[in-house]
Amino acid sequence: MIACNLTRVKRVLCLGAHSDDIEIGCGGTILSLIEKSNRIEFYWLVLCANPERAMEARRSANAFLARARKKTIVVKPFRDGFLPYLGPPVKECFEELKKVFTPDVIFTHRRRDLHQDHRLVCELTWNTFRNHLILEYEIPKYDADLRSPNLFVPLSDAHARRKVKSLMRYFTTQQNKHWFSEELFYGLMRLRATETASATRYAEAFYCRKVLLGTTN
Repeated sequence: MIACNLTRVKRVLCLGAHSDDIEIGCGGTILSLIEKSNRIEFYWLVLCANPERAMEARRSANAFLARARKKTIVVKPFRDGFLPYLGPPVKECFEELKKVFTPDVIFTHRRRDLHQDHRLVCELTWNTFRNHLILEYEIPKYDADLRSPNLFVPLSDAHARRKVKSLMRYFTTQQNKHWFSEELFYGLMRLRATETASATRYAEAFYCRKVLLGTTN
């Protein structure tokens, strides 16, 4: 297994269709990156949120990014479940984003995610950012669309606990859903750590479709 080092990253773009997607998919990795470096600037974009969910999204993002050097948090009011049918406004949002932020790495949804909003965010990520490292995170759900990831980030117990506790604390509107539970979030991270023979008990997993290895100084 080849190690991938993200410690030189200075600008990170986090994209999520819904208010809790980023935290579920890569929250532990974000916490780990911030602990390893105080130089990182974050741009955090959530596309679908009603007023109540938008408040949850901002509070959670501010908590996860509390120790970041610089952060920009943007929450859009697009309608949940309808992103593929909204067309031009969503595309324009990505085009405007490209003008104001040039990331070293992008965390986004997975291409084969069965939620239509998630798939569109991934499609527009690749359509908009053509020369960037893009890591696609996973969201557990009823549709049972998890696959075999090819990039893993080991997490300390502290980061895994903070991720899960924050999810339960900030996203109270989701706690009536049968899948939104501490057991599920810990279980997936535990499984991914096992798959990568991690020295830690927990890990987050990503799908990396294309990467350029630098061979020159």
